[in-house]
Amino acid sequence: MTSDVERSPSECDPLSVSGQPPRYIADAASLRSLCRHLRDSDRIALDTEFVGEGRFVARLELIQVAAGDLCAVIDVPALGTVHDLAEVLGDQRILKVFHAGRQDLELLSAHTGTFPLPFFDTQLAAAMVGYGLQAAYGQLVQKITGKKLDKSHTYTNWSQRPLTQEQINYALEDVQFLFPIHDHLLKRLRSLGRLDWLQEEFARLQSSLSTAARGPSESYRRIRGWEHLKPRAGAVLKELAAWRDEEARRRDVPRSRVVRDEVLLELARRPPTTLETLKGTRGLHVTEIERKGEAILAAIQRGWEAPESEWPMVATAREHEPESSGQVELLQAVLKALAKDEHIAPSLLATASDLQALVDAKHDRDKLDLPILHGWRRKLAGETLLQVLDGNTGVSVDRHTGKLRLTPVPLQ
Repeated sequence: MTSDVERSPSECDPLSVSGQPPRYIADAASLRSLCRHLRDSDRIALDTEFVGEGRFVARLELIQVAAGDLCAVIDVPALGTVHDLAEVLGDQRILKVFHAGRQDLELLSAHTGTFPLPFFDTQLAAAMVGYGLQAAYGQLVQKITGKKLDKSHTYTNWSQRPLTQEQINYALEDVQFLFPIHDHLLKRLRSLGRLDWLQEEFARLQSSLSTAARGPSESYRRIRGWEHLKPRAGAVLKELAAWRDEEARRRDVPRSRVVRDEVLLELARRPPTTLETLKGTRGLHVTEIERKGEAILAAIQRGWEAPESEWPMVATAREHEPESSGQVELLQAVLKALAKDEHIAPSLLATASDLQALVDAKHDRDKLDLPILHGWRRKLAGETLLQVLDGNTGVSVDRHTGKLRLTPVPLQ
């Protein structure tokens, strides 16, 4: 999903050649004209401004876009619809450049009906070349271009109208420097031979967004700890989470405003069968029980009666062996050493829970669906970790440098 076109670093100018203010798109004719201009580009930079507080679905306020020497702001509420952007977003000839683009991708897809492909996320790319796991846009702008961004409107209310020229200029900065950042990162990725790694990450991001878009039936996966439930309890949680999603969407409020995650987990672990027992659930507000108690009980019953074939795949609970914590710590040390050599954040490779799963799995490690056992992560570190666990690679400390030393263990 990366571009093969090399360019010298450049940035769009928020002033047109005529010296007029940045283009502010607030009517259908102007949007159609902008889209015609964008279709002539081989890459465009995109960002969004939205208001998510107190809502189930974030309200999209602005779309900032850059192409060549043009920067523009699209006023979404003024237009009512931005479906004219769909053709541009779906054009496979045009690369869409974002920074930390997960929510931008979700919002643009939801409002246009088209998932923006191909795309390039500068935050993901930066993590691959040594800028840290979640490098901020302003940090990259300063390091790569030397420009320090104005952060005076970080907490501005993007739903207010009219927007000031200062707010518009501030919003445009979020796309103004994406092209030079993209050029710089692309050059670094090529020199390190990591373009394929990044393609894997973009595919993983796209897959996770596609899973999230499947609707309420997959909502339970958002709840931390769901995978540690017993299988039947997982089925109950699945139904409860789906009910909560539909209720939150109907009211247009955050999920937690209906029922908090920890309360749903408790209901799934110890499912009540009557309104009286439901009232005894800690954290479940009495007004919610009065309004939706019967619906909650119905969701619990659907989950409880679901056939085994529909139960979510949950983790099998197991006791950690006493020596496992030491093994995890050893793997963490090896992982940090490998990551440091490659200028990559260790957490980009594997989490502590991933390493614990490797230790616990014993002889079934290759059956685990862990990122560290797939693709570039496996080549970079996963194979080495498996070799350490199997006793085929020894770990020691170089007394001169203090660095970890990995050495093959001779076969007996």
